Amino acid sequence: MRETLRNWAEGRGLATIVDGAGNLIIRKPASAGCEQWPGVILQAHLDMVCQKNADSSHDFACDPICPVLRDGWLVAEGTTLGADNGIGAALMLAALEDRELVHGPLEALFTVDEEAGMGGARGLEPGLLQGSRMLNLDTEEWSEFYLGCAGGLDVNVERPGLAAAMPDGWQACRISLRGLRGGHSGVNIHEERGNAIKLLVRVLVELNAELPLRLSALQGGSARNALPREAFANVAVPADAMPKLTALLAQQQALLKNELSGIDDSLVLEMASSVAAPLMTLAEQNVWLASLHAAPHGVRRMSRQVPGVVETSNNLGMVDLHPNGGSCNFMVRSLLDSGSTALADEIVSLWALSGTVAEKSGYYPGWAPNPASPLLALCQAVYRREFSGESSVQVIHAGLECGIIGAKYPGLDIVSFGPTIRGAHAPGESVEVASVGCCWQLLKAILAAVE
Repeated sequence: MRETLRNWAEGRGLATIVDGAGNLIIRKPASAGCEQWPGVILQAHLDMVCQKNADSSHDFACDPICPVLRDGWLVAEGTTLGADNGIGAALMLAALEDRELVHGPLEALFTVDEEAGMGGARGLEPGLLQGSRMLNLDTEEWSEFYLGCAGGLDVNVERPGLAAAMPDGWQACRISLRGLRGGHSGVNIHEERGNAIKLLVRVLVELNAELPLRLSALQGGSARNALPREAFANVAVPADAMPKLTALLAQQQALLKNELSGIDDSLVLEMASSVAAPLMTLAEQNVWLASLHAAPHGVRRMSRQVPGVVETSNNLGMVDLHPNGGSCNFMVRSLLDSGSTALADEIVSLWALSGTVAEKSGYYPGWAPNPASPLLALCQAVYRREFSGESSVQVIHAGLECGIIGAKYPGLDIVSFGPTIRGAHAPGESVEVASVGCCWQLLKAILAAVE
């Protein structure tokens, strides 16, 4: 994608730079008479979260996204759409291509590796950017300007194991928990949506208390920053316990559907037979189930400084267990750096009780709000003029690259805005078409007003 855009820009006579981290910077000279205006940086990331439902055959490496237009929304069914952050990139390309656009010196910063850990922003080289103002185009609610975001880090857990043989007279089966909404682990974390990993572990713990059960494998989630929608466990039970297992699963499904009524109404808990396979040892099974059952997930604390905004949260986003070992990932976010560190340390301490390796990694700082931002005042005034109404100012619990970039370029005045996107990081992601047009109108007007 980066090379495609680089060739596109150079074919239009625009200067390009690729830094050591792989970020692409495209420069467009100022419009005639605007050469002395302050330089503006437009910023978005090139990567997307590739999520699909388990029954989808879509291959993100080679298959095109197949969106449909429905009631004014562009929707991807069964996969993510890539509106996060493809719309931001598209707005930047439009600004670079529009010869009638009035603007000062313009830089378009396309970062890489945002979704996997902010790698592009983290590796951005100081001294490359020349602008004094930056418009980040990576938020998901039209008519809102964002002025701050959470920082965070990951806790990665790994533990070796040793395979055991399935006892004679036992039967293997696969338990699936599917149909949850999923979503963005920052934007949707406060909505009490189900976490498929936590729910399936809870079910396994309940089953284990009622009948002999041995675990062979457990997989759930496929992205650290997405709420897990599906989880699957390969287990074995004595053959004569199968009727009881079937009845217990029906009870658990009814219980969970009642608890998640109105939130995740499509939850399905079902079982199918499977082929015999090696099992985890009973000791390892007990460590994993007890630890995952006790592990935190969700909102830890709401902000006292910014009412209605999550301060600190954690997402148990991925787990992959098998007889020879396993791993899982927790993504911790907080508006306070001390908050994310404290919660991550708690998770590390939990796993230390069983002698399991849990390491913190990928720390990135939050973006501290600056209510006195001149760029914010300009954006609000332009919005008022263009749309005859008032915008709002927000702080978002999701991670943006603004804090990392701002730390590398002290004094850079940053504001973020974007179109209305629903379901980012989950299949069924959609973007409101009209809000994209509004964003383009606003972006053009802001660039023309930065004198």
